[in-house]
Formats: sequence, C-alpha cells, structure tokens
Amino acid sequence: MNKQYNNFSSQDLLTDIETVADIPVRLFHSMADAVDAVISADGKVIPGSAIAINPEKIMKSREDALIKSILLSASIRFADGIGVVRTLSRKSGKKITRIPGCELWEVIMKKAGQHQLPVFLIGAKPQVIEQTQKMLTQQYQVNICGIQDGYFNVEQEEQLIARLVKLKPSIVSVALGSPRQELLINRCRKDCPDTFFIGVGGTYDVYTHNVKRAPKFYIDLNLEWLYRLASQPTRIGRQLNLLNYLYLDVLKRL
Repeated sequence: MNKQYNNFSSQDLLTDIETVADIPVRLFHSMADAVDAVISADGKVIPGSAIAINPEKIMKSREDALIKSILLSASIRFADGIGVVRTLSRKSGKKITRIPGCELWEVIMKKAGQHQLPVFLIGAKPQVIEQTQKMLTQQYQVNICGIQDGYFNVEQEEQLIARLVKLKPSIVSVALGSPRQELLINRCRKDCPDTFFIGVGGTYDVYTHNVKRAPKFYIDLNLEWLYRLASQPTRIGRQLNLLNYLYLDVLKRL
C-alpha cells in the first residue's frame, strides 16, 4: 500500500478521497452527499465524527503534530475552504463542492428533525445555546434531548460525558472552537460509539443571528474570508496562513 494511505481509516478506503498535505479529505459533490454520509435515507445515523478542513487547519497541521492527529481522528473530513476545494479539484481532476460547516450542520439538524433523532447541543454562551435550542425546535422540530453551554470545568466535563452515555443521543454538535471541541469529541467517542459528533465552531452564533455571516455576494464569489477580514481586521495574522497555503498549492507541495 502506498505510504500516503497509512493514516486512512477503513471508511476512508471505501470512499472517494484525496489528500491535502497528507490529510485525507472526502470528495463530496453536493451538500446532499455530505448529509447522506451522516444520516442514511432511512434515518439511521452513521456513528463517527466530522471535521471541516480549511487552509488554516492544513497549515497548522504541518507545524503541530497534535493538530494533525486531531484532523486524522475524524471519520469524515470535508472541504470547508475554497483553497482546499481548489487543491482537491486539481489533484483529483473532479469538480468538488465546498461544504461550509455552518450549512452542513443546519441541513443535518433539518434531517434529524424529520426522523426525530435525539440531538444534544454543546457550546457557546448560555443565552446563545438556549436560543439555538428554541429555534431548532420551532424551525425543524428537532428532538433536543439536552444542552450544555461552553462554560464548564474538568469535573463538569466528566458529568457531561456521563449525561451523554445515559441519554444516548444520535447526534452531538459541539461549538467550542478548535482544538477544544475536537479534543472533547475524541473523549466522548470512546464512551458513545454509536453517536455521530460534529464540531461546529461559531455556528450557533451565526444560526441565531448573534453574529452576521458574509452576504450572499461574498459567499457566491468564494470571498467569505475577505468579508470576515474586513469586518475583523485582527484576523490578518490568520489570513496570512491562506497566502502561505496558496503559495504551496501553486508549487504543488500540498
């Protein structure tokens, strides 16, 4: 077997994938394909975890072994970032669809509501997660079996995991930011092997309109990163990772 496949899971080897900096990424051709990888047509959840892959995470994974191990620990890695999409399209010779994490989460929640799958929400401020629960219940009739805001200590984390084991949710979404959310997910997966986990960063804030997402114009032109930079100039350091990524991609070093 080629060395580049040494870090692939058995699920990776059965699906359409390509690597970016030795990180295997699923090649989804539509949002529907991505959702079907989580919830089957008959409403059964496929256990595991999903993580969004973007240029910033790829660049960090090249410098930090922990970050790379976190990315590799997920059972589904999807392209959320136009830079990664371009790399995958070039290397695979196929048209790849960008899967924005916030959009994937919302469509998963919609499908979970249709099949009345128990969902547990973790993360964000108390008022934000309460808003998220209320809106999901009203908009998609999601069966929310429990919530936990993002402000908990080590002891409370143990209690949280015990709650998950007892409640047995089909889906758990975690909005704690990286890498904290992925580290928690890895812990929970050991005790909840039949659950699907997804790290969603600031998605609850966007969904509840506490944080404004880029206008459709920017999204359609794949310039969401530019809008975020203009709205939050302090992100300039993070955006330099994008330039470094593009440089390596042009040289075909990814």
